[in-house]
Amino acid sequence: MQEEEVLAEFRASKALLEGHFLLSSGRHSAHYLQCARVLQSPDRAARLAVALAATFPHDVRKQIQKVVSPAMGGVIIGQEMGRALQVDAMFVERPTGTFELRRGFELDPGDKVLMVEDVVTTGKSSREAIKAIEAAGGKVIAAAALVDRSAGAVDLGVPFYPLVALSFPTYAEDELPAELAATPAIKPGSRQQP
Repeated sequence: MQEEEVLAEFRASKALLEGHFLLSSGRHSAHYLQCARVLQSPDRAARLAVALAATFPHDVRKQIQKVVSPAMGGVIIGQEMGRALQVDAMFVERPTGTFELRRGFELDPGDKVLMVEDVVTTGKSSREAIKAIEAAGGKVIAAAALVDRSAGAVDLGVPFYPLVALSFPTYAEDELPAELAATPAIKPGSRQQP
């Protein structure tokens, strides 16, 4: 799937939003990708997961034993990645502010895990999820996301495979352009801001 085909999926589902958004990373942007909307169609979610799985080198793909994603945003794409790879999928969540496996999810010691997200901007959630997976006994061999918003700059400490890389500018609070500063920010993400 080419970048324009991926963006067409986002546009068709009205998942590419414009305005003033406070991202879960704490940065501001005039664009927001609402992956929940692009993933609300099971057929579209399955197509995107299959396309994302096709970006993995064969040797990585055949090693993956489990898929783990961070809740909330990664749950749907994580489930679809499990289906595409024919392995179990589970998620970590933050009941007390720190990611952990719950709901009876378990990793066997040394399980080779793919950590998958919907969107990566700074990589903070991804690194936190990887830490939780490792604490639960898994070995993260790769990470993946539908969208890399870091313009290729993110370092997750493992090979990272995004379906598409987009470089919408993001801004710290003290760097806001006048047009963004003039409108209140909407907080569309699932993570509480600091």
